[in-house]
Amino acid sequence: MINFFKGHPTRELLPAKVIADAYKKILLDTDYLSYDDDPQNQHPLQYGTDPGNLEIRKTVALWVDKKFGIQGSDPNNINLTAGASYGVGNILASVTSPEITQRAFIVTPTYFLINSSFLDVGLEGKLTAIDETPDGKYSIDLDHLEKELSRYSEGLEPVHGEINIKPDPVRGSRKFYRFIMYLVPTFSNPGGLTYSLETRKKLLELARKYDLLLISDDVYEFLDYTGAKAPIARFNHLDRATVTSTYGNTISNATFSKIIAPGLRVGWQESATPKLVQQLAVTGSNRSGGTPNQLSTFVVAELIKSGKIDEIIETFKLVYSERVRVLKESIAKYLPKDTKVYGGEGGYFVWVVTPSANAYDAVAELAKRGVVLAGGEHFEVAGDTRNWGQHSVRLSVSYLTKEEIEEGIRIWGEVLK
Repeated sequence: MINFFKGHPTRELLPAKVIADAYKKILLDTDYLSYDDDPQNQHPLQYGTDPGNLEIRKTVALWVDKKFGIQGSDPNNINLTAGASYGVGNILASVTSPEITQRAFIVTPTYFLINSSFLDVGLEGKLTAIDETPDGKYSIDLDHLEKELSRYSEGLEPVHGEINIKPDPVRGSRKFYRFIMYLVPTFSNPGGLTYSLETRKKLLELARKYDLLLISDDVYEFLDYTGAKAPIARFNHLDRATVTSTYGNTISNATFSKIIAPGLRVGWQESATPKLVQQLAVTGSNRSGGTPNQLSTFVVAELIKSGKIDEIIETFKLVYSERVRVLKESIAKYLPKDTKVYGGEGGYFVWVVTPSANAYDAVAELAKRGVVLAGGEHFEVAGDTRNWGQHSVRLSVSYLTKEEIEEGIRIWGEVLK
């Protein structure tokens, strides 16, 4: 089976020995006695603090600053999570309300499992797709977005900095957003695009104007194959620099799944001000059990402090960049000449648009021959579809070897002919 659908690392790439050594050091070589009377830091085998240990959040903040070549990341703006998928669910549970939240906007094509997170919080029938526009002025269709924001704002209270903040009888005040938007702005999944700085600034402007929270899955930036010195600024970095409200309009939803190992289940959320992540840290499950993966957060912090995480990332980048090269060369060699390829500069995925009027048939035929493609139909926004499956597929470079990639594309070319 040659499976282009799987979006996780080849098993041989997972740093098992390095992770095992980190667990040993944490569990057997350190006693953490100083944490026994510290309300902001807890032992790795105890319930964690709501946002995660302060020392670990400091470690993550300094590492992020180094990666982006900036200063000023505040550990009090960070909430540790159990990965990006948990993070989205946690955000939506905290900041949406059936009465207040008018609409959720999702960039299309979108991550194929994200729809359920929105349906789980009662937003069924309230999802609007916003197209990626790789050849437009902006990376996504901001004109359509603003028209929809304006339409669903008619007759509502004018937006100001402190709108929709409601008392919570247990956890203090709580901010609800009128609109929510989900996107993957760097090496997007599945589209492979990186949104321009101009797009990001304009989108932040709209977010402030319409009480829109931008939930950006920031999971692939550090897997850059172009040699860039630093990634483009995240939305929360731009928001922090010119913040105009108590809670801000952005949340970076990041994870270590793509850059260490998904089984660790560790991620982090970073906002423009402490107020929003403080709210996210006291959702019901966090208040009950503390940060959702206390022990694994220690492992991540140890890998950061030892420098091992950067070695792991460099290994991933070397292997994946070679696979992307083979993938693009194979597409040029075996697929029709007018096939369009988007992405490949970083991350896991390449988005391929074929000239075939019905890609469904090719995908079905390939499955019979042991080649699995992720047909475009998987990447629709629920209730606002674009018929991506007619022409498009997503290909992953994280799982297959170079040889498997070339063979799979060769068979695909045969089927198309």
